[in-house]
Amino acid sequence: MISHLVRAGVLAVICATSAATVAAARTPFDGAWSVLIVTQSGSCDRAYRYGVQIVDGQVVYDGGGANFSGRVAPNGNVQVTVSASSGVANGAGRLNRNSGRGNWSGRSSGGLCAGYWEATRR
Repeated sequence: MISHLVRAGVLAVICATSAATVAAARTPFDGAWSVLIVTQSGSCDRAYRYGVQIVDGQVVYDGGGANFSGRVAPNGNVQVTVSASSGVANGAGRLNRNSGRGNWSGRSSGGLCAGYWEATRR
């Protein structure tokens, strides 16, 4: 189901403990982030909150159940793709030093879903 896919990856955009301290951060966005994913259309669950890490600009999620690739550009633009056996979801948006927001959409065997995500630094 796409809701699990989205939760794992985009919220896979975005509450784990930070492995990198602010002093050791390689980009202004590195560290722990909490991501809220909200479905606005489709049959996915209404909302989920996930914890992710950004490490040297790469979005990292160790929750299992999905594969993803994600990157935060130096200007804060975010691109994430999440895939699992049930489908694929893409998210995009923008972070500043302490928060961010964007949109996501995906397809699974249950159909299409879409919505927005919000991230806050932990």
